[in-house]
Amino acid sequence: MRQERDFLGIKSIPPPAYWGVHTARAVENFPITGQTIEQMPELIRAFAFVKKAAAHANREMGVLTEKQAQAISSACDDLVAGQLHDQFIVDVIQGGAGTSTNMNANEVIANRALEHLGVEKGRYDLIHPNDHVNASQSTNDAYPTALKIATWFGIQQLLQALAGLRGAFEAKATEFATVLKIGRTQMQDAVPMTLGQEFAAFASMIADDEQRLRESARLMTEVNMGGTAIGTGINAPVGYVDVVIPLLAELSGVPVTRAADLIAATADTGSFVDVSGTLKRIAVKLSKISNDLRLLSSGPQAGVGDIRLPARQAGSSIMPGKINPVIPEVMNQVAFEVIGNDVAITMAAEGGQLQLNAFEPLIGWALHKSLKHLANACHTLQVNCVEGIEGNHGLLAQRIAESVTLVTALNPLIGYEKAAAIAKTAIATGKPIGLIAEELGIMSQTELLQLLLPENLTRAGALAPRASDAAAAAALA
Repeated sequence: MRQERDFLGIKSIPPPAYWGVHTARAVENFPITGQTIEQMPELIRAFAFVKKAAAHANREMGVLTEKQAQAISSACDDLVAGQLHDQFIVDVIQGGAGTSTNMNANEVIANRALEHLGVEKGRYDLIHPNDHVNASQSTNDAYPTALKIATWFGIQQLLQALAGLRGAFEAKATEFATVLKIGRTQMQDAVPMTLGQEFAAFASMIADDEQRLRESARLMTEVNMGGTAIGTGINAPVGYVDVVIPLLAELSGVPVTRAADLIAATADTGSFVDVSGTLKRIAVKLSKISNDLRLLSSGPQAGVGDIRLPARQAGSSIMPGKINPVIPEVMNQVAFEVIGNDVAITMAAEGGQLQLNAFEPLIGWALHKSLKHLANACHTLQVNCVEGIEGNHGLLAQRIAESVTLVTALNPLIGYEKAAAIAKTAIATGKPIGLIAEELGIMSQTELLQLLLPENLTRAGALAPRASDAAAAAALA
């Protein structure tokens, strides 16, 4: 065993471990979820960029030697490449404002850097987790900066998934562009539309969310790196903040900038609340779309049945042939989780006191789950559902032919009262609306059929009376 010491005493560390005494104590203290920082690879990569940028800046400022900085930088490159993530063994929920995660990173990087120097782990006289890897930093600037970069990474992944889902809806909108159906309001028959218009609306809803998410992503680029403990920059060299942040932007590819007020940025977690609120908005809308897909495909024989979802698995252990809308259902459940995560993030942000928020680990874990699960759910909704949706063309055509809702399109020409008389009589007698219109002396069946063409039923103003018609009607009156 390797013996490591902190100011609380000595602990024995397994020789293969890259983590050290601070990590070991955190593992003992926080047996909470069973989920470790290893489950947050974006955060590990973000920490690696933070520590690498700090090493380069400290070398420029004379805090580290070239040899130390290069060894730390190489260790950080290993983390970015996905190595040693299994050494991040601290629970995702922890006290201490992220200190345990920061020290886990410091210890892993220090011991990996020592290996790059060709010496054994634990030779902290050469590279120390606190004195060298954490030089010119505090958990209170390193952790939120890493958390923002990790969130930025997660947002890019979600944007990619949203774009794929939107593209699938757009393709279906094109495919169904001429398929007439009856639109519905308050679960009741309303007016005609095309199935393509319905799917185009889904695509537009997602496009709007993509724009809102890009706006929220910009909030993740304003960081408090260099503020150290409370934003005053104590223990960092003069000018360090103006060196480290451009390096961090260059190394990570994230366009980070210095927060205008480092003290405020250290205490304020409002930007995370904003991102979470955007994720909640996305979740609510994706859940609404999933509800619509479930309703539109319901039945299929005794329900609405406008569309057919692809069959993904048997739907019942007792009812042969039953197929359930399992993919929209999983999107619903992810949406519910994201909404719950937003409540947790809101409470954690509100609960911070004075110059620091101690609850950022919960904020980070909840954001990670929301981003990751939404991205995964979008992908499965796209690939396993939307891309395989079919329109129930025969049933939709039959409903259009039989629907009394078509008379709504005649309102501008014959007036509401006459249109209502046609609809009421058709419902009472079961006769086609063309025949009813003719029997009531309003117009012939031929005239009505010429008016109720698909392009007239689904295009604004197609049947609106012209100014000349209105003038003629006024003269006759």
